[in-house]
Amino acid sequence: MAGTELSVNVDHVATLRQARGGKKPDPVEAAALALDAGATGITVHLREDRRHIQDTDVTRLRALDRGILNLEMAVTREILSIARSVRHRLMARPACPAPMTTVVTMLMGSFPHGAAKA
Repeated sequence: MAGTELSVNVDHVATLRQARGGKKPDPVEAAALALDAGATGITVHLREDRRHIQDTDVTRLRALDRGILNLEMAVTREILSIARSVRHRLMARPACPAPMTTVVTMLMGSFPHGAAKA
């Protein structure tokens, strides 16, 4: 089996959905589009706080049964149990209390004259 050529991370699609409080945009639909366009895998990060991807997203992504599902996850019993239940390629990644993207956003928000909007 050849290695992954392109794995598309759909976390930000889920972030938009969570921020809007609805069902759209759907990260699973985005994943299907990426696979249709030639991606060989989909990457998601199931966090303990469920900030982006939800448990049901992981189940629905696995049900696509296409490409490689790469699950980045916190190494906790709960998350490992979910990962085992869907049986896919796993990438254990320790959770960080202040992810770099959050830190960068906080720093940019403190710049004068709206520099963060550039």
